[in-house]
Amino acid sequence: MSSLTVKDVERAAERLHRVLHATPLTRSETFSEVAGSDIYLKYENLQKTGSFKIRGAYNKICELKEQGEVTSVVAASAGNHAQGVAFASSLLGVESMIVMPRSTPIAKVKATEDYGAKVLLMGDCYDDACAAAQQICTEQGAHFIHPFDDLSVIAGQATIGHDILKDLPNVDIVFIPAGGGGLLAGVSFYLKHINPRIKIIGVQAAGAAAIERSFKAKQLCSIDTVSTIADGIAVKTPGTKTVNLINKYADDVMTVSDAEISSVILNLMERCKQVVEPAGAVSLAAALSCAEELRGKRSVCLLSGGNIDVSFIHRIIEIGLVARGRKLKFKTVLPDVPGSLEQVSRLIAEKHANIIWVQYDRIGADLDPSDVILHIACEVSDREHGQTVIDTLESEGYKVIAE
Repeated sequence: MSSLTVKDVERAAERLHRVLHATPLTRSETFSEVAGSDIYLKYENLQKTGSFKIRGAYNKICELKEQGEVTSVVAASAGNHAQGVAFASSLLGVESMIVMPRSTPIAKVKATEDYGAKVLLMGDCYDDACAAAQQICTEQGAHFIHPFDDLSVIAGQATIGHDILKDLPNVDIVFIPAGGGGLLAGVSFYLKHINPRIKIIGVQAAGAAAIERSFKAKQLCSIDTVSTIADGIAVKTPGTKTVNLINKYADDVMTVSDAEISSVILNLMERCKQVVEPAGAVSLAAALSCAEELRGKRSVCLLSGGNIDVSFIHRIIEIGLVARGRKLKFKTVLPDVPGSLEQVSRLIAEKHANIIWVQYDRIGADLDPSDVILHIACEVSDREHGQTVIDTLESEGYKVIAE
């Protein structure tokens, strides 16, 4: 298609009606109380393949099949797009090949294969895999399914906006994760055409903010590096089509830190019993960070996916515990003599904190030969409790340095 229309989105919704799970959109009592306003969560982490990506992939491949133009498709991805294309292709009886970087975790490779795709491991990063996939398309005459910069894919992602209006027609604000921009572009386009008063906020990880930069500059901008736990939205160069739509229809694009993301993931696990991947949690993290501005509003936070590599969960939990003040990490200097650790341990125990990790450092710079640096991590109930532990140690003459 040469341009995106509301009819394209509604046609995509018709195609997807019998394919998708009708994912819930519900008011969260927990987060509404925290924010002091009505917070609704759209649980696309419960969608087929574990994310919203099935929407765009299925719509694109279905459209190609309706036009009689497709026998095989190729995509490049190390995550949710790979599984969305694989599953959609299987449903539509189309052969699919997914090119993934050689560093892709085995679990993700197997999940993609289990959905029916042939997987090739090529290159050291997504860019390498993408170049290889496009070369294969040229050689084999297959269709390349872009993860975000394709209007048919964008129309498929936009159907989430269609769902939101069906379930909450009086929504005021929608927070939407953004990486390459297909989801934000599609949903903002559709919602603004149906109801221009709805405020659309795109959300990126602070360490991968190419769309935020593009939004502020009002033109496509790339970034040289990405550094975030939200690997699903860690994109250096967003799409030309997506940026144009976002700059026209989104009201703002903001960023959140990895600590904020991790804290929200923990809260979703503990209070909502939901597993949400870092890229999917940025929307709620953003809403909670600007709670004052949401007073009296009905806000929807799109939880875009739930595919977390289990080997990475412990890292997210640790960051989240520290961010929420539930884990205290610090260092202090002790005389390197018997009984020193016992004295520190006793003081911490008296304040009902639980030591979970200790490490000695005898070779630190500027360290007196008779001293040792003690690194400690302990569990506390909240920030106030943690400060009590620090105050107690300092009152006994220990210099405490947070880590």
